[in-house]
Amino acid sequence: MNHKRPGTGPLTVTVLAFPGVRLLDVTGPIEVFASANEFGGRYRVQIVSEDGAEVITSAGTRLSADLRVDEVREPCDVLVIPGGPEWETLIKDDVLLDAVRLLNEKARCTASVCTGAFLLAAAGLLDGRRAATHWRNSQQLALRFPSVEVQPDAIFVRDGRMMTSAGVSAGIDLSLALVEEHCGAEVARAVAKDMVVFMQRPGGQSQFSVRSRAPHSRQEMLRRVLDAVAENPEANHTLSAMARRAGVSVRHVTRLFYEEVGTTPARYVEQIRLEAAQVLLETGDDPMAVVARRTGFGSPESLRRAFVRQLGVTPGAFRASFRTTGVGRSQAGSA
Repeated sequence: MNHKRPGTGPLTVTVLAFPGVRLLDVTGPIEVFASANEFGGRYRVQIVSEDGAEVITSAGTRLSADLRVDEVREPCDVLVIPGGPEWETLIKDDVLLDAVRLLNEKARCTASVCTGAFLLAAAGLLDGRRAATHWRNSQQLALRFPSVEVQPDAIFVRDGRMMTSAGVSAGIDLSLALVEEHCGAEVARAVAKDMVVFMQRPGGQSQFSVRSRAPHSRQEMLRRVLDAVAENPEANHTLSAMARRAGVSVRHVTRLFYEEVGTTPARYVEQIRLEAAQVLLETGDDPMAVVARRTGFGSPESLRRAFVRQLGVTPGAFRASFRTTGVGRSQAGSA
C-alpha cells in the first residue's frame, strides 16, 4: 500500500553506525532508498553515531556520521540497525544498547540487518516477537534470547513495527519491501531492476551453500567421503558405497556423519546434489533431465521434489528467478 501523500515531506531513514559495523549492512539499505529517489520516492537518509564522529567499519573503511544519537529529536520513518562480525561484544555494550533503545522510541519502523537482530534482542525490543538473522547465527539468537521466536529460514520477518533480516545482502530485500510499502510496487520493481537484484528471492536461506556450512572433519576417512560427494555428485553415494570408500562399517560412517557433519549421510548427499543443481540452473540451459542426471537425482521428478522440499520452489522457478531481472512481469516477485 502506498502511504505517501502529495504534499507530505520526505520519509526519514536513520541508520545507526558504530565501530566494527559491517559496511554492506549500512550501505545496502542506503542504496535502495537512494535509488528509490530516482524513481519518484522521497527519502532523506541520515547516519548517526554515538558521538557524531566517523566510525571504522569491520572492512576498515571509514564511515562519516551526520549526527550524534542525542541530536536525533524528530521521529523517523525507518530506523536501520546494522550488524557486525563481533556481535558477541556489541551486545555487551550498554551505551550502544541505550542508543538503540533511544532511537527506537523515535522510529515508526525499526529494521535490523544480519546480526543487528542481536542488538535489538539485547535491548529487549524483540521479546515475544518473531525475528530473523543470518543462518549461521540463528541458533545462537534462539539460545541467548529464548523470548524471541527465531525464523531460521526467513530472508526477512516483520512483526508489528519491528523488522529483522537475514545475512548482509538481505538488508536490501528488507529495504525493497519498505519501498514497496511506502511508494508502491512499481517503484520497488524499478529499484530492483536498477540494482540488478531480486524483487523477491525464491525460497529462503536454505538455498545457500551446504558446503560452506559443513564443518571441516577431523577424520581423514570422512574427509575422503565428503570430498568425493562434492567432486562428483552424480556418482554412487549410497550408505554402503560411502562406507566402503571410508574403509569402515555402515554403522561407523553413519555415526561419523552425525558427530562431524550434524546430519545423516543421505541428507548430506542430497544437499550437495541440490547445490550442484542450483549451479547448473543458474549458469546453463541444460534440460531438466540433463540437470537431474548430472547431479545424481536421476529424473526430473526427483529433482523437482528435492527443490520443493528443501527450497520451497520448483527447479524451473529457481532458474527463472536467478536468470532474469523480472522485466515485463506483472507480479511483484521475480520467481
